[in-house]
Amino acid sequence: MAEIKHFSQVIELLRHEASAIERAISRLNPESIEKAIETLVSCDGKVIVSGIGKSGVIAQKIAATMTSTGTAAVYVHPSDAMHGSLGIINKGDVLIALSNSGETDEFLAMLPALKRRAVSIIAIIGNLDSTLARHADVTIDASVDEESCPLNLAPTASTTVALAIGDAIAMTLMQAKGWTAEDFAENHPAGRLGKRLTLRVEDLMHSGANNLTIIATADWFEIISAITKGGLGAVNVIDEEGHLIGLVTDGDLRRAFGKNRAEDIANLNCEALMTKNPTVAKKDLLAYDALRLMEDRPFQISVLPVVDENGKSIGLIRLHDIVKSGL
Repeated sequence: MAEIKHFSQVIELLRHEASAIERAISRLNPESIEKAIETLVSCDGKVIVSGIGKSGVIAQKIAATMTSTGTAAVYVHPSDAMHGSLGIINKGDVLIALSNSGETDEFLAMLPALKRRAVSIIAIIGNLDSTLARHADVTIDASVDEESCPLNLAPTASTTVALAIGDAIAMTLMQAKGWTAEDFAENHPAGRLGKRLTLRVEDLMHSGANNLTIIATADWFEIISAITKGGLGAVNVIDEEGHLIGLVTDGDLRRAFGKNRAEDIANLNCEALMTKNPTVAKKDLLAYDALRLMEDRPFQISVLPVVDENGKSIGLIRLHDIVKSGL
Protein backbone atom coordinates (compact mmCIF):
# COMPACT_ATOMS: atom_id res chain seq x y z
CA MET A 1 0.00 0.00 0.00
CA ALA A 2 1.36 3.41 -0.98
CA GLU A 3 2.37 5.71 1.86
CA ILE A 4 -0.30 8.32 2.67
CA LYS A 5 1.66 11.55 2.98
CA HIS A 6 -0.75 14.40 2.31
CA PHE A 7 -4.18 13.23 3.44
CA SER A 8 -4.06 14.91 6.84
CA GLN A 9 -3.00 18.21 5.29
CA VAL A 10 -5.88 18.14 2.82
CA ILE A 11 -8.33 17.41 5.62
CA GLU A 12 -6.89 20.24 7.71
CA LEU A 13 -7.27 22.71 4.83
CA LEU A 14 -10.85 21.61 4.16
CA ARG A 15 -11.67 22.11 7.82
CA HIS A 16 -10.07 25.54 7.69
CA GLU A 17 -12.30 26.58 4.77
CA ALA A 18 -15.39 25.12 6.44
CA SER A 19 -14.49 27.04 9.60
CA ALA A 20 -14.07 30.23 7.55
CA ILE A 21 -17.65 29.87 6.32
CA GLU A 22 -18.86 29.26 9.88
CA ARG A 23 -17.12 32.41 11.09
CA ALA A 24 -18.51 34.37 8.13
CA ILE A 25 -22.02 33.43 9.21
CA SER A 26 -21.46 35.06 12.60
CA ARG A 27 -20.31 38.27 10.90
CA LEU A 28 -23.30 38.68 8.60
CA ASN A 29 -25.54 41.64 9.29
CA PRO A 30 -29.26 40.68 9.06
CA GLU A 31 -30.30 44.12 7.79
CA SER A 32 -27.68 44.03 5.05
CA ILE A 33 -28.79 40.60 3.88
CA GLU A 34 -32.46 41.63 3.87
CA LYS A 35 -31.69 44.80 1.93
CA ALA A 36 -29.55 42.88 -0.59
CA ILE A 37 -32.28 40.33 -1.26
CA GLU A 38 -34.99 43.00 -1.51
CA THR A 39 -32.82 45.02 -3.91
CA LEU A 40 -32.30 41.98 -6.13
CA VAL A 41 -35.91 40.81 -6.02
CA SER A 42 -37.17 44.27 -7.00
CA CYS A 43 -34.53 44.76 -9.70
CA ASP A 44 -36.24 45.79 -12.96
CA GLY A 45 -33.10 45.35 -15.01
CA LYS A 46 -30.19 42.93 -14.99
CA VAL A 47 -27.92 41.73 -12.27
CA ILE A 48 -24.28 42.45 -13.08
CA VAL A 49 -21.69 40.42 -11.19
CA SER A 50 -18.11 41.63 -11.26
CA GLY A 51 -14.72 40.77 -9.85
CA ILE A 52 -11.04 40.61 -10.76
CA GLY A 53 -8.65 37.67 -10.59
CA LYS A 54 -9.87 34.79 -8.46
CA SER A 55 -12.81 36.93 -7.36
CA GLY A 56 -13.68 37.28 -11.03
CA VAL A 57 -13.85 33.50 -11.41
CA ILE A 58 -16.16 33.32 -8.39
CA ALA A 59 -18.24 36.17 -9.84
CA GLN A 60 -18.68 34.24 -13.09
CA LYS A 61 -19.91 31.20 -11.18
CA ILE A 62 -22.38 33.25 -9.14
CA ALA A 63 -23.72 34.91 -12.31
CA ALA A 64 -24.16 31.49 -13.94
CA THR A 65 -25.96 30.11 -10.88
CA MET A 66 -28.32 33.07 -10.73
CA THR A 67 -29.11 32.89 -14.44
CA SER A 68 -30.00 29.20 -14.24
CA THR A 69 -32.23 29.71 -11.21
CA GLY A 70 -34.48 32.54 -12.30
CA THR A 71 -32.40 35.71 -11.94
CA ALA A 72 -30.92 37.06 -15.18
CA ALA A 73 -27.28 37.88 -14.44
CA VAL A 74 -24.17 38.59 -16.50
CA TYR A 75 -20.51 38.79 -15.60
CA VAL A 76 -18.60 41.94 -16.51
CA HIS A 77 -14.87 42.35 -15.90
CA PRO A 78 -14.12 45.78 -14.39
CA SER A 79 -11.30 46.43 -16.86
CA ASP A 80 -13.56 45.57 -19.79
CA ALA A 81 -16.22 47.83 -18.32
CA MET A 82 -13.85 50.79 -18.51
CA HIS A 83 -13.15 50.01 -22.15
CA GLY A 84 -16.68 49.80 -23.51
CA SER A 85 -18.48 47.06 -21.60
CA LEU A 86 -20.15 49.68 -19.42
CA GLY A 87 -22.62 49.80 -22.28
CA ILE A 88 -24.31 46.68 -20.93
CA ILE A 89 -24.94 48.34 -17.55
CA ASN A 90 -28.05 50.52 -17.47
CA LYS A 91 -30.24 52.39 -15.06
CA GLY A 92 -32.20 49.96 -12.92
CA ASP A 93 -29.49 47.30 -12.95
CA VAL A 94 -27.88 45.97 -9.78
CA LEU A 95 -24.13 45.37 -9.52
CA ILE A 96 -22.78 42.68 -7.20
CA ALA A 97 -19.11 43.52 -6.67
CA LEU A 98 -16.75 40.89 -5.28
CA SER A 99 -13.54 42.19 -3.78
CA ASN A 100 -11.44 41.10 -0.84
CA SER A 101 -9.57 44.36 -0.43
CA GLY A 102 -12.24 46.77 -1.65
CA GLU A 103 -9.46 48.95 -3.09
CA THR A 104 -9.03 47.46 -6.57
CA ASP A 105 -8.22 50.30 -8.96
CA GLU A 106 -10.52 49.06 -11.73
CA PHE A 107 -13.50 48.88 -9.37
CA LEU A 108 -12.86 52.34 -8.01
CA ALA A 109 -12.63 53.71 -11.55
CA MET A 110 -16.10 52.27 -12.28
CA LEU A 111 -17.82 53.96 -9.35
CA PRO A 112 -18.54 57.39 -10.92
CA ALA A 113 -20.06 55.80 -14.02
CA LEU A 114 -22.19 53.47 -11.89
CA LYS A 115 -23.46 56.35 -9.77
CA ARG A 116 -24.39 58.36 -12.88
CA ARG A 117 -26.44 55.41 -14.09
CA ALA A 118 -28.18 55.00 -10.72
CA VAL A 119 -26.95 51.43 -10.43
CA SER A 120 -27.36 49.87 -6.99
CA ILE A 121 -24.15 48.31 -5.70
CA ILE A 122 -24.03 45.26 -3.45
CA ALA A 123 -20.48 44.61 -2.27
CA ILE A 124 -19.49 41.13 -1.09
CA ILE A 125 -16.30 42.35 0.45
CA GLY A 126 -13.47 41.43 2.76
CA ASN A 127 -12.78 44.94 4.06
CA LEU A 128 -15.70 46.95 5.40
CA ASP A 129 -13.47 50.00 5.84
CA SER A 130 -12.57 50.20 2.15
CA THR A 131 -13.45 52.69 -0.55
CA LEU A 132 -15.70 50.22 -2.37
CA ALA A 133 -17.55 49.42 0.86
CA ARG A 134 -18.17 53.10 1.57
CA HIS A 135 -19.64 53.66 -1.92
CA ALA A 136 -21.79 50.52 -1.93
CA ASP A 137 -25.51 50.64 -1.20
CA VAL A 138 -25.24 47.33 0.64
CA THR A 139 -22.14 45.70 2.11
CA ILE A 140 -21.94 42.02 2.97
CA ASP A 141 -19.02 41.05 5.17
CA ALA A 142 -17.03 38.26 3.51
CA SER A 143 -13.85 38.77 5.50
CA VAL A 144 -11.65 35.91 6.71
CA ASP A 145 -9.05 35.81 9.46
CA GLU A 146 -6.52 34.17 7.16
CA GLU A 147 -6.37 32.30 3.90
CA SER A 148 -6.11 28.52 3.78
CA CYS A 149 -2.91 28.97 1.80
CA PRO A 150 0.06 28.01 4.04
CA LEU A 151 1.67 31.31 3.02
CA ASN A 152 -1.58 33.23 3.66
CA LEU A 153 -1.26 34.64 0.15
CA ALA A 154 -3.31 32.71 -2.42
CA PRO A 155 -7.06 33.54 -2.32
CA THR A 156 -8.58 30.38 -0.87
CA ALA A 157 -10.72 30.81 2.23
CA SER A 158 -11.76 34.29 1.06
CA THR A 159 -12.99 33.06 -2.33
CA THR A 160 -14.73 30.09 -0.71
CA VAL A 161 -16.62 32.41 1.64
CA ALA A 162 -17.55 34.76 -1.23
CA LEU A 163 -18.80 31.82 -3.30
CA ALA A 164 -20.83 30.42 -0.40
CA ILE A 165 -22.45 33.81 0.21
CA GLY A 166 -23.18 34.22 -3.50
CA ASP A 167 -24.73 30.77 -3.70
CA ALA A 168 -26.84 31.45 -0.60
CA ILE A 169 -28.10 34.71 -2.13
CA ALA A 170 -28.90 32.98 -5.43
CA MET A 171 -30.82 30.19 -3.70
CA THR A 172 -32.71 32.67 -1.52
CA LEU A 173 -33.68 34.62 -4.64
CA MET A 174 -34.86 31.40 -6.27
CA GLN A 175 -37.15 30.70 -3.33
CA ALA A 176 -38.34 34.30 -3.10
CA LYS A 177 -39.38 34.17 -6.75
CA GLY A 178 -41.18 30.86 -6.34
CA TRP A 179 -38.83 29.08 -8.74
CA THR A 180 -39.75 25.39 -9.07
CA ALA A 181 -37.97 22.25 -10.20
CA GLU A 182 -39.95 22.49 -13.44
CA ASP A 183 -38.73 26.06 -13.98
CA PHE A 184 -35.18 24.89 -13.33
CA ALA A 185 -35.59 22.11 -15.86
CA GLU A 186 -36.75 24.56 -18.52
CA ASN A 187 -33.32 26.19 -18.29
CA HIS A 188 -31.56 22.81 -18.36
CA PRO A 189 -33.31 20.87 -21.14
CA ALA A 190 -30.20 18.94 -22.19
CA GLY A 191 -29.27 17.79 -18.71
CA ARG A 192 -30.56 14.64 -17.07
CA LEU A 193 -32.62 16.60 -14.55
CA GLY A 194 -34.11 18.72 -17.32
CA LYS A 195 -35.08 15.65 -19.31
CA ARG A 196 -36.61 14.00 -16.27
CA LEU A 197 -38.83 17.00 -15.68
CA THR A 198 -39.73 17.88 -19.28
CA LEU A 199 -39.48 14.83 -21.56
CA ARG A 200 -42.84 13.11 -21.93
CA VAL A 201 -44.06 9.80 -23.29
CA GLU A 202 -45.44 11.47 -26.42
CA ASP A 203 -41.90 12.69 -27.24
CA LEU A 204 -40.54 9.13 -27.37
CA MET A 205 -43.46 6.83 -28.17
CA HIS A 206 -44.05 4.98 -31.41
CA SER A 207 -47.42 5.39 -33.06
CA GLY A 208 -49.21 4.06 -36.13
CA ALA A 209 -52.29 1.91 -35.79
CA ASN A 210 -51.52 -0.45 -38.67
CA ASN A 211 -48.16 -1.54 -37.29
CA LEU A 212 -48.81 -1.48 -33.56
CA THR A 213 -52.31 -2.93 -33.08
CA ILE A 214 -54.09 -6.18 -33.75
CA ILE A 215 -57.52 -7.61 -32.93
CA ALA A 216 -58.12 -10.26 -30.28
CA THR A 217 -59.14 -12.96 -32.78
CA ALA A 218 -55.90 -12.71 -34.80
CA ASP A 219 -54.01 -16.03 -34.99
CA TRP A 220 -50.37 -16.64 -34.10
CA PHE A 221 -49.17 -16.07 -37.69
CA GLU A 222 -50.88 -12.66 -37.81
CA ILE A 223 -49.36 -11.82 -34.44
CA ILE A 224 -45.85 -12.67 -35.62
CA SER A 225 -46.43 -10.67 -38.78
CA ALA A 226 -47.66 -7.61 -36.82
CA ILE A 227 -44.79 -7.72 -34.33
CA THR A 228 -42.26 -8.14 -37.15
CA LYS A 229 -43.79 -5.31 -39.16
CA GLY A 230 -43.86 -2.95 -36.17
CA GLY A 231 -40.29 -3.79 -35.22
CA LEU A 232 -40.87 -3.05 -31.54
CA GLY A 233 -41.12 -6.55 -30.09
CA ALA A 234 -44.76 -6.07 -29.10
CA VAL A 235 -48.21 -5.25 -30.41
CA ASN A 236 -51.28 -3.75 -28.73
CA VAL A 237 -54.48 -5.81 -28.79
CA ILE A 238 -57.64 -3.76 -29.32
CA ASP A 239 -61.38 -4.27 -29.56
CA GLU A 240 -63.57 -3.12 -32.44
CA GLU A 241 -63.67 0.47 -31.11
CA GLY A 242 -59.90 0.67 -30.71
CA HIS A 243 -59.85 0.33 -26.93
CA LEU A 244 -56.80 -1.44 -25.54
CA ILE A 245 -57.63 -4.86 -24.10
CA GLY A 246 -54.22 -6.50 -24.00
CA LEU A 247 -50.58 -6.66 -25.07
CA VAL A 248 -48.65 -9.41 -26.84
CA THR A 249 -44.84 -9.37 -26.83
CA ASP A 250 -42.33 -11.58 -28.58
CA GLY A 251 -41.62 -13.00 -25.12
CA ASP A 252 -45.25 -14.11 -24.88
CA LEU A 253 -44.82 -15.94 -28.19
CA ARG A 254 -41.65 -17.71 -27.08
CA ARG A 255 -43.25 -18.82 -23.83
CA ALA A 256 -46.33 -20.08 -25.68
CA PHE A 257 -44.21 -22.06 -28.13
CA GLY A 258 -42.31 -23.56 -25.22
CA LYS A 259 -45.36 -24.89 -23.39
CA ASN A 260 -47.66 -25.86 -26.26
CA ARG A 261 -47.46 -28.79 -28.64
CA ALA A 262 -46.68 -27.96 -32.26
CA GLU A 263 -50.13 -29.06 -33.40
CA ASP A 264 -51.80 -26.73 -30.87
CA ILE A 265 -49.88 -23.60 -31.86
CA ALA A 266 -51.96 -23.10 -34.99
CA ASN A 267 -55.04 -22.66 -32.77
CA LEU A 268 -53.54 -19.94 -30.61
CA ASN A 269 -54.84 -16.40 -31.00
CA CYS A 270 -54.28 -13.03 -29.34
CA GLU A 271 -56.85 -13.60 -26.66
CA ALA A 272 -55.02 -16.74 -25.50
CA LEU A 273 -51.56 -15.18 -25.64
CA MET A 274 -52.04 -11.60 -24.52
CA THR A 275 -51.48 -10.00 -21.14
CA LYS A 276 -54.89 -8.67 -20.23
CA ASN A 277 -55.26 -5.18 -18.75
CA PRO A 278 -51.53 -4.42 -19.03
CA THR A 279 -49.82 -1.50 -17.32
CA VAL A 280 -50.26 1.53 -19.58
CA ALA A 281 -49.00 5.08 -19.99
CA LYS A 282 -50.72 8.27 -21.07
CA LYS A 283 -48.95 10.44 -23.63
CA ASP A 284 -48.52 13.34 -21.20
CA LEU A 285 -46.85 11.15 -18.57
CA LEU A 286 -43.23 12.09 -17.90
CA ALA A 287 -40.92 9.63 -19.62
CA TYR A 288 -39.05 9.23 -16.34
CA ASP A 289 -42.27 8.15 -14.63
CA ALA A 290 -42.88 5.66 -17.44
CA LEU A 291 -39.40 4.29 -16.79
CA ARG A 292 -40.27 3.84 -13.13
CA LEU A 293 -43.50 2.04 -14.11
CA MET A 294 -41.42 -0.47 -16.06
CA GLU A 295 -38.67 -0.96 -13.50
CA ASP A 296 -40.21 -0.50 -10.04
CA ARG A 297 -42.05 -3.80 -9.96
CA PRO A 298 -41.31 -7.41 -8.99
CA PHE A 299 -40.85 -8.37 -12.64
CA GLN A 300 -39.57 -5.67 -14.95
CA ILE A 301 -41.21 -5.01 -18.29
CA SER A 302 -39.68 -3.43 -21.36
CA VAL A 303 -42.68 -1.95 -23.18
CA LEU A 304 -45.80 0.02 -22.28
CA PRO A 305 -48.92 0.53 -24.39
CA VAL A 306 -49.85 4.21 -24.67
CA VAL A 307 -53.56 5.06 -24.45
CA ASP A 308 -55.63 8.23 -24.68
CA GLU A 309 -58.05 9.53 -22.07
CA ASN A 310 -60.70 7.10 -23.36
CA GLY A 311 -58.47 4.05 -23.11
CA LYS A 312 -57.91 3.79 -26.86
CA SER A 313 -54.54 2.56 -28.10
CA ILE A 314 -52.36 5.31 -29.60
CA GLY A 315 -48.90 3.77 -29.49
CA LEU A 316 -46.10 2.02 -27.63
CA ILE A 317 -43.09 3.18 -25.66
CA ARG A 318 -40.11 0.94 -24.96
CA LEU A 319 -37.60 0.92 -22.13
CA HIS A 320 -34.94 1.12 -24.84
CA ASP A 321 -36.38 4.42 -26.14
CA ILE A 322 -36.27 6.00 -22.69
CA VAL A 323 -32.76 4.83 -21.90
CA LYS A 324 -31.55 5.98 -25.31
CA SER A 325 -32.93 9.47 -24.59
CA GLY A 326 -30.38 9.86 -21.79
CA LEU A 327 -32.65 9.68 -18.75
